Amino acid sequence: MNFDGVKELVHADMLAVNRVIQEQLQSGVPTIPAMGAYLVNAGGKRLRPILLLLAARMGGDRSARPIPLAAVVEFIHTATLLHDDVVDGSELRRNNATANQLWGNAAAILVGDFLYARSFEMMVQDGDMRVMATMAEATSVIAQGEVAQLENANDADLDPERYFAVIAAKTAKLFEAATRLAAIINGMDAAQEQALADYGRLLGTAFQLMDDALDYEAEAESMGKNRGDDLADGKATLPFIHAMRNSSAADQAILRAALADETRQHLPQVLEIIAKTDAIAYTLRSAEKFAEEAAMCLQGFAASAEKEALLFLADFAVHRDH
Repeated sequence: MNFDGVKELVHADMLAVNRVIQEQLQSGVPTIPAMGAYLVNAGGKRLRPILLLLAARMGGDRSARPIPLAAVVEFIHTATLLHDDVVDGSELRRNNATANQLWGNAAAILVGDFLYARSFEMMVQDGDMRVMATMAEATSVIAQGEVAQLENANDADLDPERYFAVIAAKTAKLFEAATRLAAIINGMDAAQEQALADYGRLLGTAFQLMDDALDYEAEAESMGKNRGDDLADGKATLPFIHAMRNSSAADQAILRAALADETRQHLPQVLEIIAKTDAIAYTLRSAEKFAEEAAMCLQGFAASAEKEALLFLADFAVHRDH
């Protein structure tokens, strides 16, 4: 199986999700549907709604109920991206200008707020308190992760524990929520629900680790953003942390200067230090470990095309170039 095969498996469902997204973006305020359409058309893997749909179908649900919930997950993800880009001052995402570059920071923040609000309106329509509780907790945890990342900015001595805590909150939590929703929809027992939630959490962690490695390796054309964006934003990710812990005092001084400098002038030297310390290989090994653990979480589920797709996504998370 490949990623195109995964998308084909949920093609009809994702068309329905896209229709829900378009319907729910309608507003009498023109900026909202305009920015919404821009974000939808910008592409992206739509990995989180795909995970929810695959896990729900693997569990046996063939109804239309997962469709709006998949849209909810995508709305919350998109809202976090809108806010992230404002906080980071990002200019490029998925090879397109960010919404804050086109509409301004204030509009991007407010449309992000609209997406959060619309998501909870949609969950009220679903009517399941466990769904609402899961997504309310996830949204709260994600926000705390964003603040924690802000507090960690420009900290060249950031330890791995605090780094992984931010990943768990900022990225992995929404993956976990998406797969947990699938279990709730299917009325799975506590053990199966936890297994699916753990799969999502571990997959999300592996996915973020790979993103952090690609930030130092991929070109803008494939990654959809500029190389070294994390460094320019003052984010000490795992490649940087590993390099700091395995460098000479002179190289550590360069890394410290680079993390505090938004100009990227130190990036070539940083890339040399990253290579010299095998920081990318170390990060990839860490990502592969989480991906392997994610796949193990699916052992208790019966064989199906959807399970095969979920297993593939665990491998895909750490073997991709964007």
